[in-house]
Amino acid sequence: MNLQFVTCHRKPERSFFWKGKQFPVCARCTGIYMGYLSFPVFNFDLVTLSYLQGCLLMLPTLIDGLTQAFMHRESNNFIRVTTGVLAGIGGMAIVVNIGTSIGNLILK
Repeated sequence: MNLQFVTCHRKPERSFFWKGKQFPVCARCTGIYMGYLSFPVFNFDLVTLSYLQGCLLMLPTLIDGLTQAFMHRESNNFIRVTTGVLAGIGGMAIVVNIGTSIGNLILK
């Protein structure tokens, strides 16, 4: 079965391997998807982050990706997955904030 993830380049040199098989997404996307697992933490108000804090958590991924693309700097998979996790957590914080705001507007 060949899964196609259109948002990921799936370059082997930027991906993790497990038992000789390449992950279906690169290290950065793996980190982002791992960060998405934080959704219940924000959804059940165990932790709350503002929009700004969510955006700040996404900033390291943006910096890492842009400096690789435009400054000919090569990152490594540890940095990619770590910044990806931060971006995923930040994204989920923002998604929950938006959902809460919409819910509050509906209930008014």
